[in-house]
Order: sequence, then structure tokens, then C-alpha cells
Amino acid sequence: MKEYKVRHRGRFFQTLIYLGKFFRMFLFQNDWKVLPMAAVIAGLVAFSVGQNIYKTMEGTLMGTFAISCICIWNGFFNSIQVICRERTIVKREHRSGLHISAYVAAHMIYQAFLCILQVAITIGVCMLMRVEIPHKSLITPWAVVDFGLTLFLITYCADMLALLISAFAKTTTTAMTIMPFLLIVQLLFSGAFFNLPQEAMPLTNLTATKWGLTALCAQGEYNSLPMVSVWNSALKMKDVEVEGEKPLLTVFREIESNNMRDDLLLKTGELNQNHDYDFDPEIVLRCWGWLLMWTVVYVILTVFLLESIDKDKR
Repeated sequence: MKEYKVRHRGRFFQTLIYLGKFFRMFLFQNDWKVLPMAAVIAGLVAFSVGQNIYKTMEGTLMGTFAISCICIWNGFFNSIQVICRERTIVKREHRSGLHISAYVAAHMIYQAFLCILQVAITIGVCMLMRVEIPHKSLITPWAVVDFGLTLFLITYCADMLALLISAFAKTTTTAMTIMPFLLIVQLLFSGAFFNLPQEAMPLTNLTATKWGLTALCAQGEYNSLPMVSVWNSALKMKDVEVEGEKPLLTVFREIESNNMRDDLLLKTGELNQNHDYDFDPEIVLRCWGWLLMWTVVYVILTVFLLESIDKDKR
């Protein structure tokens, strides 16, 4: 018994022990179900908004927002209950010598494994459904790797936030009650899809959706795409009569007969560029840095909360 305690007292061995436990749970306690769920969600989003992503400005903004939401959803459901459902066990084992840092490290490795699989599934579903993905790389030699890294960082950041909530909440019911509020915050404060008051814009820096959406737009060359909303809005007025005539109908016919429509859409896009989405590696790296920073903050707070688990009065 003494030899057993010495061999498993260190953080490294405790991490391996818990990692083995989590992978057994993945195989035998149906934790693998998060993977087909990721495929279903990706398929629904690809079917709904995948047609115009990376083809028009509006389609790209909507599509990247939806993809970011996929990542947030996957990350939250991966870990929102994992600590609170075994809180009593963690409390008992902490009193017996468990290092909280080893326990959290095991969760980090295991959750990273899940996030990588979910990202691979999401990209695979998008390709299968012929959804456009970026063709030019900014950081690595392969555009799909850049794209995948962004999806992974969004998913993992959301995963670690959910892990923090799971460490904070004492019951799975409490954790699941908090989760919808966090989802709403992530969606509303994405920084681009919804028009927020100027004084609320600093709050967008707190969300993974803001940095994920920005990186995805930059990777897809958002500012080189055409804008179609102005054209479509004006097109609805082609039959408006002014003094018995339809002047706009004549203009539209002339534009289309001279094959000027595409040039006009590109010019409209040029006049509505957002330099936060420039095709620039510095922008992508800055977004990745913010996502990594928040991930680290969530992990540190999780360890801090669990270190005081012995004070739990339950």
C-alpha cells in the first residue's frame, strides 16, 4: 500500500489516472454521443446558411456567426456537467491527496480530444454539403488547417468556460440553468451580427464569438467579397412608378444588359469594408491570442474554485 501511494502521489501520475478514467467514460458511459450531435448541428447550420458563406459579405457574416455558434454549443455541452456530477467524489479524493491541478489537467487533455474530433466532424460535414471554406492560408501552409485551428480555439474556449461553470455549480441542475444565460451572452455580444449600443461594445471582448467570428471573416477575405443587400433592396423598387413611368426598371435593364451587375456588387462591397476583417495574419493571430487568453483565465479560475472544495457544506 505504501508503494502504491508513492507511485501515484505526483501530479503527472494522477493526471494519467484520471485521463484513463475519462476515456473509459467516453467508451462505456456514452460520452461519445457529443460527436454525432456535433454532426447533426453542423448539418443543420450548413443546410440553413451554408449557401452564401464566403461568397457574399452578408452570407459570410451570417455563416461565420452560425459556425461560431456551433463551436460554442459543442464546447458548452462537452463539459457543463462533468465536475458537478462527480463533485462528491472529487471532494473525497481531494482530502485523500488528489491534486486539483492534475484533475483539471486531465479534463483539459480529454476535452481537447473531444474538441478536435468535433472540429474535424464539423469541417467534414461542411465539405460533404459543399459549403465554401477559405482557400487561402494566412498562418499555416494549409487554409483548412487555419480554419480548423480557429474552430478548435472557439470550441475549446467555450469548453473551458463550461468547465468553470461546472466547478462553480454544486448541482447539474444549477449548471444547466446557467448555461442558457451564457449562450445568450455569447450570441448577443458577438460584436458584429447584432447592433449594440456603443457603450456595450467593450463587453464583446469577453466573448469567444467575437474573436472567432472576426478570425473566420478575416480568413475568408471578407473585404474582397461583393455586397448584395443594397442591390436586392433596390431591385424590389424596380416596378415603382414615377409620373406613369418606371425609371428604376430602365436602369436595372441597362446594368444587366451591359453585364455590370457583378462589378456594381463588388463596388458596393468595397464601399462597405470592415477593416477588422482584413485578410491579415496579424488579425487572425490577435483573435487566437484572445481566445487562448480567456481559455487560460477560465482554467486558472477552475483550479482556484476546486481548491476550496473542502469547504463545500453539502
